Amino acid sequence: MSKGIVTRITCTLSLVLLFIIRGYSQDASVNPVRFMFYNVENLFDTYNDSLSDDDEFTARGLRRWNYKRYIHKINALSKTILAAGEFTPPAIVGLYEIENRKVLEDLVYGTSLAKFGYGIIHEDSPDPRGIDVCLIYRKELIRIIDYRYLIPKEIPREEFKTRSVLYLKCILSGDTVHLFLNHWPSRRGGVLAGEPLRVKIAEMVRSKTDSIALHSGNQSFIIIAGDFNATPDDQVIGLLTAGYPSGISLINLSAGLPGNCGTYKYTGTWEMIDQVLVSKPIIDSGLCSETGALKIFKPLFLIQDDPKYPGERPFATYLGYRYQGGYSDHLPVILDLIRK
Repeated sequence: MSKGIVTRITCTLSLVLLFIIRGYSQDASVNPVRFMFYNVENLFDTYNDSLSDDDEFTARGLRRWNYKRYIHKINALSKTILAAGEFTPPAIVGLYEIENRKVLEDLVYGTSLAKFGYGIIHEDSPDPRGIDVCLIYRKELIRIIDYRYLIPKEIPREEFKTRSVLYLKCILSGDTVHLFLNHWPSRRGGVLAGEPLRVKIAEMVRSKTDSIALHSGNQSFIIIAGDFNATPDDQVIGLLTAGYPSGISLINLSAGLPGNCGTYKYTGTWEMIDQVLVSKPIIDSGLCSETGALKIFKPLFLIQDDPKYPGERPFATYLGYRYQGGYSDHLPVILDLIRK
């Protein structure tokens, strides 16, 4: 082989290698950091807690909840979290309807999630049933600066009988992110049931976000997520997105999803009650876009044929009081932030 041919081959291989390296470098510079938010439908242990109303989730309770069913659910949830992360498990997973820290430890340390180094943030809430708002986070990706649980200041703590809001301040790829996790009171009993309390919580969250924005010149990266027991067009959600002269603009990414989408099915209708809102600086900075950043995670194993109404529904753990061994009556949502 002539020296010229060898030289050309060497140059070609060098260019190919350079493009490969550049390609990997570019991919690495925009790797998304995934957030997952999931109402897991009553993750209770099997023990009777005398301080909360958890009797139905015991072996002798109405749901005949036992250790075998508990372990099945723990493993099912770990499978969902791993699948939602695709090649890399989510950096943060916000979870709702968690009974206590023990069930989180079983989920994080007793399943396939154990090798990913998840940390736990949890606090018992004043909810009568003992279900809490909490999160797990990958310690190699997220650095926690501060967290606290919030209730409206005008409501005495002893009178607040629902889930408190989890506020988290963390560092992600050099950026400070403020996260508010919510599980607002249920509308069981009608649309107006619990509405005054939902309004108080919404006003509190809005006040906190405006305070954070004020100290940053309206440049704060803020994420508000959770099960709001309300849809994007409800007035109470409008309290978060309404324009305030001195406040920060909040964009409801869930409102941009197709109208036939939803995370929860009620009397045959899909509802988008698990939502994610972000501050405008997150959009402006390119950390995420208004379209495509938020997705409903809906693999086949999380859905089933609806036995009563047309179409599908989430594959829940229970259908009424009948155990069917599913995952949750909600579908999770996923938010991708671009790490630059």
